[in-house]
Amino acid sequence: MGVSGTMRAVRITRHGGPEVLEAAEVPVPAPGPGEVLVRVGAVALNNTDLWTREGAYGRPGDPDALSGWRGPLDFPRIQGADVAGRVVAAGDGADGRLVGRRVVVDPAIYDAEGRDANPVGLMGSERDGGYAGYVTAPAGQVHDVTGSPLTDDQLAALPTAYGTALGMIERSRLLPGETVLVSGASGGVGLAAVQIARARGARVLAVSSGRKIDAVRDAGAHDVIDRARDIGEQVRAAAPEGVDVALDVVAGDLVSTGLPLLREGGRWVVAGALGGHTVTFDVRRLYLHNAQLIGSAMHTPAHFGLLMDLARRGGIRPVIAAVHPLEQAARAQEELARRTHVGKIVLRPWDLPATAPDAA
Repeated sequence: MGVSGTMRAVRITRHGGPEVLEAAEVPVPAPGPGEVLVRVGAVALNNTDLWTREGAYGRPGDPDALSGWRGPLDFPRIQGADVAGRVVAAGDGADGRLVGRRVVVDPAIYDAEGRDANPVGLMGSERDGGYAGYVTAPAGQVHDVTGSPLTDDQLAALPTAYGTALGMIERSRLLPGETVLVSGASGGVGLAAVQIARARGARVLAVSSGRKIDAVRDAGAHDVIDRARDIGEQVRAAAPEGVDVALDVVAGDLVSTGLPLLREGGRWVVAGALGGHTVTFDVRRLYLHNAQLIGSAMHTPAHFGLLMDLARRGGIRPVIAAVHPLEQAARAQEELARRTHVGKIVLRPWDLPATAPDAA
């Protein structure tokens, strides 16, 4: 049985600035075969929301083309990849036992079945997302977290940022005791990488600046590298023998500066381009030192399963910077773009407080 009627949603009908976000009353979607309908408790913002809205991803062979995450968008599109909520209906063939359960949605659209599939699309880009009262999702990508001690706001912070960070860490093969350098450490993915790497037993050097330094240190960084000063000089002072792993969402000039900082056999993992998508570096620093430059887009189903295990036991507590009602999505995206905050910005589509965990 579905939910009839209409719902509030915020969607885009074209690429552009925050002004293209429009609030609308739209029909509640019906779950298709194998899908469930989730009442959205909270939806977190990500940089991908900004870039999808702007069409800033480019296309192979045409880096300046207006494009969504993996190609042209079908407008209108409801944004929002990161959803926590409760299942209220199941479509034909979906697991009806999920109805009534508190869940987090894996927002990736995968290229295949199996634990190691690659994401080739994203909820909020290639299909409608969670800037709405309800959203549909494949039942196999809806994870039951009913017993989690985390609030809906915290759970919604996990999928893209923490999933991307965990994907980077898994692909880097980070080991306890290794030294890891995290760029953009005050942002969603960066802060998640700091927290997860610290929990994995790594020594964490985090790049940040200004008033954010204390917050990054509080999140688990052993040392904070001030972005406003010479990064290479500071890293060499903090880790004279070099860095084993770099978890990089900045790219740009940092790659050319940072590759010589890797130890023999070091791994530089890139999952963003906040500092620019065109990179120049001395390739000799790559092959002469058996270093690896690894691209990492989000997570696999196996990575997301590990993340949900953390969520169920409260192994990581996401930092929430701000919470806004759904109608303030444009204001929230502008706040995200200013990058003056630490942690995640969350929207709530219902006029309710953050959902507390269910009583056991």
